[in-house]
Amino acid sequence: MTPTLVQRHLPHPGRAPRVDLCARARDWAEIQERMLVPLYEAVYERLEVGEAAGTRLLGLGCGSGLALLMAASRGAAVTGVEAAAPERLALARERLQGETWRTRARGDTRLTEGGPGDAAEPDDPPYNLITAFQPVGCMAGDSEGLGALLESASPFAERGTPVVLAGWGPPERCATSSVLRVATKLADPLRSAGSWRPALRDDLEEVTHRAGLRPDGSGRVACPFGYADVDSAVRGLLSTGLFDAAIGATDRSQVEKEMTEALHPHQRQDGTVWMPNVFRYVIARTP
Repeated sequence: MTPTLVQRHLPHPGRAPRVDLCARARDWAEIQERMLVPLYEAVYERLEVGEAAGTRLLGLGCGSGLALLMAASRGAAVTGVEAAAPERLALARERLQGETWRTRARGDTRLTEGGPGDAAEPDDPPYNLITAFQPVGCMAGDSEGLGALLESASPFAERGTPVVLAGWGPPERCATSSVLRVATKLADPLRSAGSWRPALRDDLEEVTHRAGLRPDGSGRVACPFGYADVDSAVRGLLSTGLFDAAIGATDRSQVEKEMTEALHPHQRQDGTVWMPNVFRYVIARTP
């Protein structure tokens, strides 16, 4: 990738780039989120999620709800909580509580803005599966608060309930790493806490340890990122939020230009973009 000289405007502390959050949420739901379907499917297969197993699933940081939708289609009773992205949660409600889906979904599907306690009702049976699929280990400080969130969910689950965390695999096995490095390159050092960093081997294990959970297995899943064209790839990757610090330190057009350059080696002759990646997941158990 050719280095580009840019004029850097230092942002005020705490200032974030202007973003159309509704458009970003839609890009996430329509372009990017589906890249994680192999991860969701692998976890559900391993844990035999479904109506026959009597699965009662709590999805932490459920976002726009694709993982919950897949579990509900297997017959699981699903509850999703989302505190950080109400725009994504609105899309989850369209997916899981809209008229089209409602005729097929179980009546006990619940989506709540906030944490596990906000979704709880006095007569609720305990959950027997907790998921936190938002990938850990791709942004400095992205696991902060996750341990506390997991601890807050444990009282609403059966003893020994599996808890699933997900994260990026080794950078050398994730082709998208070459594009994500743009985020670190352009981000102002003062804002580096919000920029991409390579995944570390024990990211997920450290979170489970801080949350007081008992490790009980792990796995790796191929999650290739495929896009119709470079524009879709840029929109999808921007929807992750991993480039916000870079946009705040430079500007969106500069970030998009360098992302396009980084994506070029992954573009096929027909214009599509294909990047093989490996994601990890860890299964732990509640006390």
